[in-house]
Amino acid sequence: MKKYTFAICVIAFFTIISGSRWGLLANPAFAGKPTATASGRVVLYAAVGAELTQYDVDVDTATLVKRGSITLPANVQEVVVHPSRRYLYIAWSNGGPSNLPQGSVAPRGSQHGLSAFRIDPASGALLPHGNPAVLPSRPIHVTTDIPGTHALVAYNDPSGLTVHRIESDGTIGTQVKPAAPLDVGIYGHQVRVDPSNNMVILVTRGNGPTTTKPEDPGALKIFAYNDGLLTNRLSIAPGGGFNFQSRHLDFHPSGPWIFLSLERQNKLDVFERLKDGTLSRSPLFSKDTLSDPSNVRPGQALGTIHVHPNGRFVYMANRASGTKDFQGQSVFVGGENSIAVFSINQDTGEPTLIQNADTRGIHTRTFALDPSGRILVAANMMELPVRYGNGVRTVPASLAVFRVRDDGKLDFVRKDDVAVGSRNIFWMGITALP
Repeated sequence: MKKYTFAICVIAFFTIISGSRWGLLANPAFAGKPTATASGRVVLYAAVGAELTQYDVDVDTATLVKRGSITLPANVQEVVVHPSRRYLYIAWSNGGPSNLPQGSVAPRGSQHGLSAFRIDPASGALLPHGNPAVLPSRPIHVTTDIPGTHALVAYNDPSGLTVHRIESDGTIGTQVKPAAPLDVGIYGHQVRVDPSNNMVILVTRGNGPTTTKPEDPGALKIFAYNDGLLTNRLSIAPGGGFNFQSRHLDFHPSGPWIFLSLERQNKLDVFERLKDGTLSRSPLFSKDTLSDPSNVRPGQALGTIHVHPNGRFVYMANRASGTKDFQGQSVFVGGENSIAVFSINQDTGEPTLIQNADTRGIHTRTFALDPSGRILVAANMMELPVRYGNGVRTVPASLAVFRVRDDGKLDFVRKDDVAVGSRNIFWMGITALP
C-alpha cells in the first residue's frame, strides 16, 4: 500500500511540475545552442544533491559553459544515456550518502525511482518523458542493454538487480522479473551489459572489515541475458572474494578484456572475456593505481574507471577524503586525488601505469571522457578544509578539465569550482547530442 501511494505521489509531482517548475527548460538561458565542435555538439551533466545541471562543452578550447538545472524528487544517484542519445535515465533516492556531510550515517531512505527524460537535440535541455518507475530501495547504478530495449538497475543495500522495459518511445515500461531468484552477492555497486548483449555482470563490492564485523567478500556475478531475462551463470571471487572489493568495470572496445577497479585495494585487475560468454576465473593482471602504494592514507580508495574510445588507454579515479583533527577542526589527512593513466598492451591486455594526474580537489568520485576522447573532466565531489602551514583553507568541489594527449597522458587545463556546501557532486557524465 505504501509503494502504491508513493507511486501516485510521484506521478502527481511530475504532472504538477510539468506546467510550472519544469517550464525553466524552455528558458533561453538553459536551452542556448551548444558550441559545435569537430566531434559534434557535446554536453556535460553534473548532479549535486537532487539538482542536475547542464554544461555545454567546447572540446576545442576545453571549456564548460553552465546552462541551467533541473530538480529531481530526491538526490541523483546515477544516470545513463540511451544508446540513441535521445533519452536520459536518472536513478534517484532520498537514501544513501549522496547528500550528506563527511562521516554522517547514511539513511536507507523511503523514496526511490527511475525517471526518463527526453534530450532536446538542439540544446541538450532535458524534458520529463513518461512516468517514473518506483524502485524497491536506493539505486546505486543504472545502465541499458546494448540495443537500448531495457534498463538495468543495481542496488547496494540490500544487494539486488532489476530490469525494466524501455518502450519504443523511450519511456520506462514494466519490470521484467527473472524465472528464479538471482545470486546478487553482497553490496552490488555496478551493473554492466557485455557488448555481445548475452552476458550481464553485477559488480558486488562486499564490505571491508570493521572493529565489530569481519570482511564481507566481493564478487563478479555473471548472468546469462536474453531480452530482459536474467539467469544465474557464475560467481567469480578470487581468493574467496576476500581482498577483492570490486567496484566498477569497463570493457575494451575491441579486445577480449574487462578492466576492474578494486576499491579498498587500490588496484586495477584485468579479466579475459571468454568465448563461452563468461570471464576468466582469476585476473590476467593486477596493478597498483597509486603513485606511492606504500603510503596509503585513511580514506584512500578507487572510484570509477573508463577505457579510452581508441582502446589504447584506461583511466581510473584515485579518491581521498579522510580527515584528522587540527586545532579542533577536521582537516584533510592527505592522499591521492588523481586520475591514474594506464597504457594497454594491445596484444595481451596488460596495463602499464604511465601517469597520476592531480585533479586539484578532494574525493575524485567520477569523471568522463568526451566522445572523441580529446578531453577528460573529473568531478572533485566535495569541499573540505585543508591545512596549509599553520592555517586552514577550504578546497571547494570542482570540475577539473584535462586535455588528452596522443600518448594518453593528461594535461591540466582548468578547474571550475562548484558551490556545494554540505552536498556532493555525486555523478557527472558527458554525451554527444543526437
